[in-house]
Parts: sequence; structure tokens; C-alpha cells
Amino acid sequence: MKLSESDILNASILIVDDQESNVSLLERLLGEAGYTSIASTMKPQEVCALHRKNRYDLILLDLQMPEMDGFQVMEALKTNAAESYLPVLVLTAQPGHKLQALQAGAKDFISKPFDLVEVKTRIHNMLEVRLLYKKLESYNKVLEQTVLERTAELRESEARFRSLTELASDWYWEQDEDGHFTKVSGPVLEMLGIQVDPLQGEAGDVRVAGWNEAERAALKTAIADRQPFLDLVFSRSNPNGSQQQFRVSGEPMFSQSCRFIGYRGIGMEITSKDSDVLTS
Repeated sequence: MKLSESDILNASILIVDDQESNVSLLERLLGEAGYTSIASTMKPQEVCALHRKNRYDLILLDLQMPEMDGFQVMEALKTNAAESYLPVLVLTAQPGHKLQALQAGAKDFISKPFDLVEVKTRIHNMLEVRLLYKKLESYNKVLEQTVLERTAELRESEARFRSLTELASDWYWEQDEDGHFTKVSGPVLEMLGIQVDPLQGEAGDVRVAGWNEAERAALKTAIADRQPFLDLVFSRSNPNGSQQQFRVSGEPMFSQSCRFIGYRGIGMEITSKDSDVLTS
């Protein structure tokens, strides 16, 4: 994150001093140094409205002014500013006011009578810090917006994925690392021969009559080995003599640190679908 010299020289500056001679001196000094956006006022009551309108990068603020001194101006700016950074550099002839001004929110000070080299150096340094602060704030806002947009895109993508999954299959399921079902769409538990313990809320393997145990063993082995499986077919014989066939696909899920966190998959009953094709 870099600044060019033109960035600093084009920064907006407001001079606030009730002495016309001081205002003229600072305007001339800044103009000769190459600063291009300089405004001034001898009425401290106008500072808040001016800053709200122009969002100055730097306010050179005299502390000792009639009707409204520099400390009161800073307090008013705190309630007026939409940002936490108060871009104020105070001008004071009172050494005791320097610490008080910093405690009140000023970022730096310039002593009166002015040392021209000190004035130019402190203004340049403070503008550099101020503009870097603004760039960082802008970057953070862009980053935050980017994160929100990417999150929305991921949610939309997930919604499309789930919609397509439901259209392409009869069941969608997810398991955690311990084999407990965390998400189930459709009669997947019946398909896999699983029932949920109503007291513990955990899925347990049960013996359902009619399942082809060799086929179910292949499925169990794939899950135990944390291997993906595609279109694994297994069947069941019903008490009335009819046959059912199911096809299931699944894949293991891992965290960013490569830790196994469970399985997810889809499945469908292929017996009824084949029958539909034959009868149509």
C-alpha cells in the first residue's frame, strides 16, 4: 500500500485560526510547498459543517480562539465525524496545551511562533499517515463487501447443488465422522437399513430382513475405508416376494486441515424407475 507525492500534495486541508496573519502565512507556506487543495476559515463555529461537507484530510486548528476554542471544536468534530480518525493538527503557543490537545484527540501539534521547516515536515508526515489510514479503511470495506458477495455466491451455489441433487436422486444424506446422520432428505434411512434411536437421536445399524448382506457389506467397507463409491447397487427381497434395487453414491468429506468429518451422498430406487420405463 503506497502513496505518491502527488497523493499527499492533492490532499484537502482546512486552516482554522482567528488571526488573519496566521491564516495567510500558512496558506502561502502550503501553496509554495505544492499543496493544491487549501481552504480556511476564521470562524470555528463553521468547522463541523465544513468538514461534514468536504471530509478534509487534515485540519490545522488553532487552540486559542474567542467564542469557541480548539478544544470545543474537537469535541464537536467527534460527534460529527462518521469515522473514528480525527484528522486534527493543533496550533498552539502554550506548551501546557500540547498534552491536553493530544488527550482530546489531536494527532499532532505545531508550536507558535512557527518554525517553517517544522510546519512543513509535520503536515507532510501527518497527511501521509492520514491517507494511508483512508486507504486501509477503503481496502477493508472492499474486502468486507467481497466476503459478503462470495458468501452469497456460495450459498446460491449450494442451493443450486441441493436442488439439482434432489432432481437427480431420491435421497440426499450426510453423516458426521462418527457415522451419525446429520442431514437426510427422503427415505434414505430405510434404503440403507438404518433406524434412529428416538432416545439418543443417533443412527444405529439394524438387521432388516431381505437385504443382500454381501452388497451391504461392500457399502460398509467403502465407508469404513473412507473411500468414495459410485452407483453402488444393492437389493432387498420383500415379504410379498417383490424385489427392490437401490443405487447409492457417496464421498468422504474433509476439513481444510484434511481431517475426516463425515460422508455425503445421494441414492435412488432403480426398481420402480425401470418398471416405469418398461410400462411406458
